[in-house]
Amino acid sequence: MEFGVTVPNNWGIEDPQAVIRFGVWAEELGYDSIWVMDHLFNNGYIRERLDDKPYYHPMATLSHISALTSRIMLGTSVLVLPYHNPVELAKYAATLDQMSGGRLVLGIGVGAMTPEFEALGIPLSQRGSLTNESMDIMRELWSNEDPRFSSNRWEFEDLKFSPKPAQTVGGSLSVPLWVGGNSTGALHRAGRRGDGWHPSGVSAEEFAIGRRTVRDVAEAAGRNPDELVMSVRVEVEAHGGPSSERAADRSRLPGDDAAGMAAGIAAYQEAGAEHVALALNTGDVERIGELMQVIAEDVIPQFR
Repeated sequence: MEFGVTVPNNWGIEDPQAVIRFGVWAEELGYDSIWVMDHLFNNGYIRERLDDKPYYHPMATLSHISALTSRIMLGTSVLVLPYHNPVELAKYAATLDQMSGGRLVLGIGVGAMTPEFEALGIPLSQRGSLTNESMDIMRELWSNEDPRFSSNRWEFEDLKFSPKPAQTVGGSLSVPLWVGGNSTGALHRAGRRGDGWHPSGVSAEEFAIGRRTVRDVAEAAGRNPDELVMSVRVEVEAHGGPSSERAADRSRLPGDDAAGMAAGIAAYQEAGAEHVALALNTGDVERIGELMQVIAEDVIPQFR
């Protein structure tokens, strides 16, 4: 079992250096990975939480942290793929993968915020096909010396693309793409196209069911399901809450109970999770630090 922790790029922390320091400290504490989130506008529930406070770009945040660390994996949980130009993102991701020594993982998803899609001029109804196409384009650019692609949206050939990623996935140069989401479309996308599955907001029981589906889809598509990484992002209630609320939502872990947190993580491990990303739900810098230390000292050692 590997453990990651979120870096609060999405919690309105005014000092960007405070955000960056959590990535450095996560490596010092022995975490295996750090994770950042992705939205371009503060709208919907994000605006309710932040208004106009900072929501830092995920790739810029990881880039800065990569320069100050040497070991820890750098992940997005998740990057809303339709929001991003796939050629530009492929170049940014490959560059960061090279500069970090092959430490990048792109958790990717289709998105769900209607106002954000409208503001960007992207049809919400096309988000699935856009995501699939973007995955194909990035892999083509990363893996082929003479990349070419043809669709209704994109047409290119007779060009060179560099740099290529530092990592190799399935025998080809690529940044690993872990597919987020727990819908039928997401499960099939993970099984057919993903290098891993990375849902959030699912209970251990739901994870077990989804994992079986992803593996079955992969096998039916002629892929080796054992090559797909099974990961999950689990919310940690930073400031506790009524026990009744915790019991009702089995996808959240209690931040004020190390034993309860460990028990919850053990359930995901039993369900087949290989990598758990713990999302610390607060913008309270002091509380984030406390939680990171408690998890590193009292929870993770139980699984090592």
